[in-house]
Amino acid sequence: MMKMLAENLLGIESRLQINWVLVNACLEFVSWGVFSLLLAEILRDSYHALCHQVTWLAKWHNKHHMAYRRDLSIVSLKAYQDSQLYHDILESSLLLVILTVIALVVHQIGLWLGVAYACTFLFGASLRYFQGKIDTDYNHLPGPLTTIPSIWWVNRSYHWRHHFDDVNAYYSGVFSLVDKILGTGLSVKGKTVALTGASGTLGQALAAELLKHNAKVVALTTNPEKLPEQAGVKVVPWQLGNEADLRNSLEKIDILIINHGINVYASRTPEAINSSYEVNTFSALRLMDIFLTTVTGPQAKATKEIWVNTSEAEVSPALSPLYELSKRALGDVVTLKRLDGDCVIRKLILGPFKSQLNPYGVMSAEQVARAILFLAKRDFRNIIVTINPLTYMLFPLKEASTWLYYRIFSKTAKS
Repeated sequence: MMKMLAENLLGIESRLQINWVLVNACLEFVSWGVFSLLLAEILRDSYHALCHQVTWLAKWHNKHHMAYRRDLSIVSLKAYQDSQLYHDILESSLLLVILTVIALVVHQIGLWLGVAYACTFLFGASLRYFQGKIDTDYNHLPGPLTTIPSIWWVNRSYHWRHHFDDVNAYYSGVFSLVDKILGTGLSVKGKTVALTGASGTLGQALAAELLKHNAKVVALTTNPEKLPEQAGVKVVPWQLGNEADLRNSLEKIDILIINHGINVYASRTPEAINSSYEVNTFSALRLMDIFLTTVTGPQAKATKEIWVNTSEAEVSPALSPLYELSKRALGDVVTLKRLDGDCVIRKLILGPFKSQLNPYGVMSAEQVARAILFLAKRDFRNIIVTINPLTYMLFPLKEASTWLYYRIFSKTAKS
């Protein structure tokens, strides 16, 4: 009996023995396959970027841009078919040839996955050219934009910006990887950007940095006398509690940066509590709500944004309890509001920089402003700028868990 049991166990063990040769072959195939897909996207989007930089390539690519009206409806069927022939078919054919050559030279089976992927682009472009199959061109379907630009996948709102926001940005076609590398995932060129706290140290640094990127700046300030006259900056005074008076001004704004705040340090009086929450939390939320009412029109979801300075106090001590509490409350409500997808909402998670609120900061406001624009142009929705390495680990965990909790236990405002 024991002998039979031992034989059965040995038989089971032999049947369950892992074939490591097969496992390694599968892993190798998957690795090369993923690499080939990534390579295909990089090559395709890089070619697209070159079409906007090289004159003789632009001649053919411009037919693609000339085929669409602002609502992405086509100008004519002939113009649309020409755009498919001179751009989409040409681009996918070049991609297919390059990937095929690479697969033949390297001799890795997984690379043929990228070749197959390139074939899908050529097949779709051929259908659109020969049969006029407009409905297969998902990122160019006509009509109003109903969703905000996605982060990693290119959707209609994301790609619409390439056509009608800034043709020298938003090059990516499926994944936004190349835009993140090149810093073309967001363009502020020609956009009207309003920021509160404009008379503060960071406010002035942000205004200067935005001007360098060819944005039009509207300085919203409760202390207009502290702002020097500056070319390209329009000063609009406002008063705390009267945020509704700014609605007409916000109608014309593309990006609202909420940057004002107060720090009462060690104080915990009733007045300190009220002022901390009123300035740092409630005023910011009122401005957000007012701005969100201006997100109207068929393309507003693609162009309107809110950036909120919630600070590193969301996850780290700031040696000022009321500053931490009020900023954390603001950060949590911003996370909640993001769930509705009314427009892109970015968080600015900033570490200690030298300012009127924090004379002991270790970073300069100019450094922080440059970093904010650097990351925003790469379409980071949570912009972390700090010298504290823990924040880079703690904030994503906090934000993801809070987002999931709110997603499960709250309902959209529209329902």
